[in-house]
Amino acid sequence: MWSHVTFLTRGHARRFHFGPIEYVPVRPAAVVADLPDMGGGIETVLGAGGRVRVCTCERAMVDVLHTPALGGGWEEIWRSLEMIEFLDLNAVISYALRLDSGTTAARVGLFLEQHRERLFVEEADLERLASHAPKDARYLDTSRAPGRLVHPWNLIVPEQVLNQSWGEVA
Repeated sequence: MWSHVTFLTRGHARRFHFGPIEYVPVRPAAVVADLPDMGGGIETVLGAGGRVRVCTCERAMVDVLHTPALGGGWEEIWRSLEMIEFLDLNAVISYALRLDSGTTAARVGLFLEQHRERLFVEEADLERLASHAPKDARYLDTSRAPGRLVHPWNLIVPEQVLNQSWGEVA
């Protein structure tokens, strides 16, 4: 069995294996890296006989939408995020805006809009993000895959992501 775990670090670290688990270092976004709390969304919990700092679901969600390479592709990102049953929307939006990236605000907004009913997303939540979305059209990711321009996010989103059609056999 293979397992991949990312860990947040300010310092330089190399990926390593311990047993069947590969540990991959991730640096926080530059805009929050030097803040004492690295932008927030980190909790200390008891685990394995000690104290461990872990990211909240809200932070992990925004981080994977900010840096999609951490998530293994849009299908895996969307499916993983869809498994979250509850989010503190204020924490999600506050952290997304703290990253000061219009594209990130738009990606978060797109996901929340698509899951609006299930996550109890209100219009005011979407408006907070939309006001920080890019002014000009941006691709969902650097692959520049063709897609449809989605307003108010100004994101060019591949149909596969919009329709969540991941190539399943009917």
